Parts: sequence; structure tokens; C-alpha cells
Amino acid sequence: MDSAVAREQALDAAERLFYGRGIQAVGMDDIRGASGVSLKRLYQLFPAKEQLVVAYLERRDIRWRQRLADHVDGHEGDPGNPARRILAVFDWLGLWFCEPDFRGCAWINSYGELGATSESVGTQVRAHKRAFKDYLAGLVSEAGLPADLAEQVYLLAEGAMVTAAVERSPEPAVRAGRAARTLVEACGGPSAID
Repeated sequence: MDSAVAREQALDAAERLFYGRGIQAVGMDDIRGASGVSLKRLYQLFPAKEQLVVAYLERRDIRWRQRLADHVDGHEGDPGNPARRILAVFDWLGLWFCEPDFRGCAWINSYGELGATSESVGTQVRAHKRAFKDYLAGLVSEAGLPADLAEQVYLLAEGAMVTAAVERSPEPAVRAGRAARTLVEACGGPSAID
């Protein structure tokens, strides 16, 4: 088996298992069984489980942020009204929360399991959260709204992710979206969204 193919198969299995069951509940033998990659090859690709976890988070980060950006870009709506793009983030969160395999934020979950003991996992989690916050700051800037609004929108989105996982409901995206709309309107006036 080609190394690139084996790596992708191992990462596919790791993503399903780590996200679905938790990192500490899944051993390398579980990854081997789910991926079809031999244990020897698996350890050649990822000499330590921590390296597999970091690779899983890195790949998921790229995919997650791309899905979000694609959704927001598809909701351009009125080009003269870029504030709508901020609210599209919460629409996308609501769709994500409805997915049958939704188990909360993979980075928050990973940090909860390993953040205190794995600097590389903690670094990857912080990088993902920083990139998400930067993305939101870009949307706020495009809308011509005050820069500090980005932090507030970020906290609303993060809170919605945690709450949705606990409640097992998409409703937190709706509530956070309403709060974001109120903030956007307060910063840019009623015409910011209308």
C-alpha cells in the first residue's frame, strides 16, 4: 500500500474514531482495525499516537474552515450588505449541529482530553481557534463594523458549539445567531442587516 494512501486511510479512521468515541478511548490497534493499515505501517507513519492526533486535528481544521467559508461565501446575498455574512456563520453552525455524527467541537474535545498533558495538541487547538477568530475578524472588518465585535461574535459561536454538544440540539446556533444580530445592529445600526 502506498504511504500516501495508507496515511489518508489512517487519518480517515482516526477522525471517525477520535471524534466519535474520544481520543483516550481509541488505541492504535483500533485505528489499525478501522483503517486496514497494518500496525507496523501505522507506526511508521505516526511513531506516536500524539502525532496521529495532531495530524487528525490539522486535517480536520482545513476541512472544517473550508466548509464554513464555502457556506458563508454562498450567502453573499446583497453585496452592499456584508454584515449578513457574519450571521451566515450561525446558520452554518446550526446545519453542522444537525449532522447525525455531531459530537461537539473536535478541538475543545481534544483539549479537554489532552490539553493539559500534550503541548502539541494544545498548540494545534490554539491555532485552530486563532484561525477561526481571525476569519470572524475578517467578516467584521468587511462589514465595516468595530473590530472588537469579532471577539464577541467569536465567543457567541464558541458558546453555541459547547452548548449544542451538551444539549444535543441545533437551537444554540439560533440563540447565538439572534444575539449576534443584536450586536451587529447595535454596532452598525438597523441597516447593517436589513
